[in-house]
Amino acid sequence: MLYSYTQIAQYLACPRRYRHRYLDGWVEKDVRASMLFGRAFERALGAYFLRQDSAEVFYKEWAQYREQPLIYSRGDTWDRMLEQAIQLLNRFCQEDRVHIRQPRRNLQIKFIRPLSASNESLLTRSRTKRNENAIRRNDHPIQGANPSANEFVAYVDAIGELDGQGCLLEWKTSSARYPEEPAGLLALDPQLICYSWITGISEVAEVVFVRKRLTEIQYLRTTITDEQRREFGDIVHDTIAQIEACHFLPHSGIRFPQNPCITCSYLGLCLHQPQLAEARLVRRPGADSFGVFDELSY
Repeated sequence: MLYSYTQIAQYLACPRRYRHRYLDGWVEKDVRASMLFGRAFERALGAYFLRQDSAEVFYKEWAQYREQPLIYSRGDTWDRMLEQAIQLLNRFCQEDRVHIRQPRRNLQIKFIRPLSASNESLLTRSRTKRNENAIRRNDHPIQGANPSANEFVAYVDAIGELDGQGCLLEWKTSSARYPEEPAGLLALDPQLICYSWITGISEVAEVVFVRKRLTEIQYLRTTITDEQRREFGDIVHDTIAQIEACHFLPHSGIRFPQNPCITCSYLGLCLHQPQLAEARLVRRPGADSFGVFDELSY
């Protein structure tokens, strides 16, 4: 069985939603403009590092959605988001703070980690040392290949350099700046901890492309500790044990004034309202696609 960060995060947020998505086959419709913008922009970044016309690549990707009835955030339009993308790409090129050698090899890197309780700590220690050496060579981190009933899969956006220092890189698009205070906050990001755990790379960074009136790019970096990686490994094993035991109790988010359930696409299923569910979801019979990752090809 394959698992991913998205699956673990979905289960921890709400086990019932995990069942709706991964067992019953209900998936969200691709109608959110911000999500589709992020996919198109990530392809444009790949083109940039491959010395292609990144603006042209983004336009071709984004043009697919021009006439579609997308859900836009307040103030956003197709044209406005296109303009923001071009501005961000130009700024990224001008600042020139991120470098990736051998981009065809070091973009969208697939990692597979066997999940075995008996060799987990050994894998973590040995892989951390090997991968720290690998990043200094700007080579591929070594991946475990031991057979296992369960495997954890991740696609890391890039491994390269930020301001001349080697690190694991993640791209983010956002309509608002990411908080930077208090110091050390980024080290608590569970996705970065996950990617550090699966790669053994302690130095990680997020490059945040902020879509606002005056576009901005944030370059955020931090260090993930061995203890954090061990703790995440424990979370993965405990969560998978709950999934395999078929524990899918609901985690209701209705507590005013904060209402996570209201923004959840699966609310219609929990309320037994088919029309509400079908407005935001589409069912794939037999849960034929687990959607464990969003792979991009360059």
